[in-house]
Formats: sequence, structure tokens, C-alpha cells
Amino acid sequence: MTAVRRRDPPARDVSVGRIARIDRDRGRRVGVPEVVLGEGKSVAHLRAIVERLHRAGCGALISRPTADQRRALDATGLPIHSRADGRLLRLAGPLGATFRPGVVALLTAGTSDVPVAEEAGAVLEELGVEVARAFDVGVAGLHRLQRALRRLERSHPELYLVVAGREGALPTVVAGLVHAPVVGVPTSIGYG
Repeated sequence: MTAVRRRDPPARDVSVGRIARIDRDRGRRVGVPEVVLGEGKSVAHLRAIVERLHRAGCGALISRPTADQRRALDATGLPIHSRADGRLLRLAGPLGATFRPGVVALLTAGTSDVPVAEEAGAVLEELGVEVARAFDVGVAGLHRLQRALRRLERSHPELYLVVAGREGALPTVVAGLVHAPVVGVPTSIGYG
């Protein structure tokens, strides 16, 4: 999974009043599309941002929208698609992502870490990356981790994304057992 970078000058940002500046060229420039965080924004602000993205001909991902934000965006009639859990929306249009899809292994220490992991997995899948999952495989049950790693290795992951709450040992343990880079994602969830 690699991004293809280009050295062309970036396109101009798109302004949304005084509330936002949209980098409509991000996908082409750095390989990752515009991602708008819904959490913390008013319904009116998020709607204005998404409508402006659409008018600019940009696709985008909208993460962590509230139920009110989802209803307001649905009412716009814009081509917005929701993932099953509703934590990620996609505004149809070119994302500009320049990834060459590969495989990412996504692991969690416990079940409380799954929502964070699934958000990351959903973004990766929207970028065309295959995601192989193994959840609730924390170091308290190394036998579960070993079984999961054997299964995941059959998909030849290029990266392991390991989500762990307060039990911070899992990314280090995984890094000692696999032959690919490991990225640890801490969460504020869980004990251990």
C-alpha cells in the first residue's frame, strides 16, 4: 500500500465562509482524500462544508457524524452513502486518492476497541485497501493472538494496525511476531 506523489502545484483551497477551508487537492497531492470530522461541528456548518465540497466536484469522507447531522445531510439530496454503522459517510465524487491497494491487518486488544478499529477499517476500505480483521486478541490470551496472527498472515498484510486501550502491550508483542510494520493506535477505552 503506497501513495503515488506528484509534484504539481496544489489547487486553490475552497472557502466555506469563515468556518472552513477545504483542500480539494489533498487526495492527488498526498494520496489521502479530504476527511471531514462531523464530531464537534454544528449541523449547519457540516452541511455547508459538504455542500461546498459537492459544488467543487470533490468527493470526501465524513467521519463520526451525529444522528442529527446524518439526517440533515440526507435531506440535502446529495449523493451521500453511509456505511452500516453510520460512523462514516462518503460524498460521491472523486476522492483523488492515489493508493495502490494492499492488505492491512487490523487487530484489537479487546472488544471495547472495536469501534475505533472499525472506523479506521472503513476509511481504508473506502480507499480500496483490503482489511483483514482479528478482534479481542489482547495479550491476556496469547493463544488467541497466535491463532489470529496465523490466519492474518495468509492474507500477506503489508501493515498491521493494532488498536489497544489502556493495555498498551499488544502493538509491541505483535511487532515482535510479524514481518511487516506495526502501527499502534491507542484508545482511551478499556482496562489492563
